[in-house]
Parts: sequence; C-alpha cells; structure tokens
Amino acid sequence: MLSDEQWAELEPLIEACRPHAKVPSPHMRRTVEAILWRHQNGAKWRSLPTEFGLWWMAAQSFIRGARLGVRERRLALVQERNIRLGMVLLDGTKIRAH
Repeated sequence: MLSDEQWAELEPLIEACRPHAKVPSPHMRRTVEAILWRHQNGAKWRSLPTEFGLWWMAAQSFIRGARLGVRERRLALVQERNIRLGMVLLDGTKIRAH
C-alpha cells in the first residue's frame, strides 16, 4: 500500500509521535497500512484483509493514538516540515436514510 519512499518519509514522523511501549512494535508499517486501508475503504475493523495482520491490533493502535493525541502531534510535525500529503478528509458523521 505504501511505497518505500512514502514509508521513508512517514516513519520518522510516526516514531517521533507514537506512544512509547515497553516493546516497540515490529509491525508498525503493516499497522499504519491497515489503518490507511480501513479509512480508504470505509470498512469495519473486522473486515481488514489478513495481509494486515490481526484486525484488533490495528484498531487498538488507532484508538490508543486518538486518545493520546498522536494524530494532532503528527499533523503539527508534517506542517512544520512542509511535507506534502494528499488531500485527506476523515469525517465521523453518520447520516441515516430511509
């Protein structure tokens, strides 16, 4: 999903902002790709393809990062370094139709 060039640009930002754990995740790229896949497809966490590993690990990383303000810190770093990212819009709004 992510090219090696994209990962080389994102990895330092992820490492700078990720919550510190006793043991760093050896699958951080796979987890980031799982989160990106889920948001691009609008799928539920349980629908992640098996190539992204266990769905609950990606979900747990995303939720924990949201609680700890990781996305906000990462966005600030991206803006400081003038890194060009694609246009992304995440909206949690639900609209029910009949």
